Amino acid sequence: MGLQICTCDFCKDGVGGSDDGDKSVWDSEGEVARSLDGAVSPIATSRNKLKGAPGPSMLHGDGKVNGAGPSASLVEDFVGMGLIRENGDGGAESLLELLLAYKAIGNDPSLDNSSASVCGPRTICDDKDVLAIWDAHDASTSSDRDHISDDSGDEDFLQGLSQKDEKIESLVRMGFPKDEAEMAIVRCGQDAPMSVLVDLIYSSEASEDGYYGNFSDHEDDSFGGRKEKRKRSEDAEQGSREPLDGSHDEPMPLPNPMVGFNLPNVSLKSVDRSLSSKAIGPPFFYYENVAIAPKGVWTTISRFLYDIQPEFVDSRFVCAAARKRGYIHNLPIENRSPLLPLPPKTIFEAFPHTKKWWPSWDPRKQFNCLLTNMAKPKLTEQIHHALAKCKDPPPRRVQKYVLETCRTANLVWVGLNKVAHLEPDEMEFLLGFPKDHTRGIGRTERFKSLGNSFHVDTVAYHLSALRDMFPHGMHVLSLFSGIGGAEVALYRLGIRMKTVVSVEISEVNRFVLRTWWNQTQTGTLIEIADVQSLTTERLESCIRRIGGFDLVIGGSPCNNLAGRNRFHRDGLEGEQSSLFYHYYRILDTVKSIMGRM
Repeated sequence: MGLQICTCDFCKDGVGGSDDGDKSVWDSEGEVARSLDGAVSPIATSRNKLKGAPGPSMLHGDGKVNGAGPSASLVEDFVGMGLIRENGDGGAESLLELLLAYKAIGNDPSLDNSSASVCGPRTICDDKDVLAIWDAHDASTSSDRDHISDDSGDEDFLQGLSQKDEKIESLVRMGFPKDEAEMAIVRCGQDAPMSVLVDLIYSSEASEDGYYGNFSDHEDDSFGGRKEKRKRSEDAEQGSREPLDGSHDEPMPLPNPMVGFNLPNVSLKSVDRSLSSKAIGPPFFYYENVAIAPKGVWTTISRFLYDIQPEFVDSRFVCAAARKRGYIHNLPIENRSPLLPLPPKTIFEAFPHTKKWWPSWDPRKQFNCLLTNMAKPKLTEQIHHALAKCKDPPPRRVQKYVLETCRTANLVWVGLNKVAHLEPDEMEFLLGFPKDHTRGIGRTERFKSLGNSFHVDTVAYHLSALRDMFPHGMHVLSLFSGIGGAEVALYRLGIRMKTVVSVEISEVNRFVLRTWWNQTQTGTLIEIADVQSLTTERLESCIRRIGGFDLVIGGSPCNNLAGRNRFHRDGLEGEQSSLFYHYYRILDTVKSIMGRM
């Protein structure tokens, strides 16, 4: 029938469809200065209480305290602040350890010894030419430094090498294990105030489920998770209800390795997967979102989607780029088959021209998750100038910082000491889209659309179980369609799409899907902008017209779930990610209507 654009009030502009997805620390339109409210840490507060008590200047070289031990009231103050534990004994010893830590901090020239310097307000500078993560200077480490002139970018680059190490060393001097200090910085970012890092480590040590130490095997409990935990405590005192997103639930374990129920050419144990009667189709359905979400999110999603066990897959087991995603579906898991040819699984297989310039000290074989933004040119210039001034190989500290930056921004080597970000057509290739799929829209929009898309090969492997079940084609309801990752997967599987009702808020994304459809498909495409406009009456009218949907597929926005959103990571209560409930509402309505037919 060709293309049809819905002209009814389905298409009113509103909230729905894909959105920005992961929010990286850099912005393709220029960074915005941010200020993290740095609450005074327990350590900083305690210094004001130490007047008259033993301090760094009152310690012998062997660590013994001059004069009498700490008073009971002082110990109680420290217990109340959580700096030492009230366990019946050892209070004085714990306080002594803390004072020894102060002595080490006091002797550390990188730290300001003023009472507020350790945990002062945190400000990330606004420099439109350099990544914010490189320009982030803690007030405690920059208050006594001279301003660097505009022409000293190389010194600025090298100066940033030690910021993370300084914080790790400071935390170790405070008595924290090095691995916990490193993990805290990974989870909070190296620009996080010391008060936040200390708070995270203490709260993690106090947790009974050992969640912190098993970060890779559970849903993420950082940032929004800790905020929600405190909010629930306050709400509980006021008698309010627990949050709708289920963050009060236990975290759902993530498999390690993250390979789902099975993968091509990988022998896995048999999966005992039984579905409830409510979960069994018609229609088949398939839902996707980020795997490492705030605590309790996947438990809630599973509960709404008929208590089906999620299938967590990292696409690095399928292709050359990581993409940790969770999928909940009622598809068969037998008779799956991959798309051919198989995608390349290493960087050199995907882009062999880079091997010529790849330094021996860069061990990367695959990319990290592909983001919605790209690094600034100034970043690659700084790396080039810094490496050009070093011998080959460069010093270890330079190697470490360059590697960390290359991993974060997915930079590739394209010349001698020269790195560059991935181009949109290279991202299309890694994600399984046809060449030039997003060409014709703005460069910034291409990165955003691709960063929010499905990984086609992973999704196609799951959908391949339907290939022999619909030899004459299928009717598809595609929610939050984006640039058509699901449609491309079905097409590459050879499954004819007789009708696709596509719901997508972004006009740019609708243009990408529409132009691809016109070039490759013969079925009917019905475009709808607002997911909230799909009322029961309109769904029933559509279902009766086409005879029902065979597949409901989509992934609601991950804006408030993704770990890179450090400011609005509100889980399923967030403005964008709460649209998941519309996926469930629409799916349940479709099942109910089709059950009555």
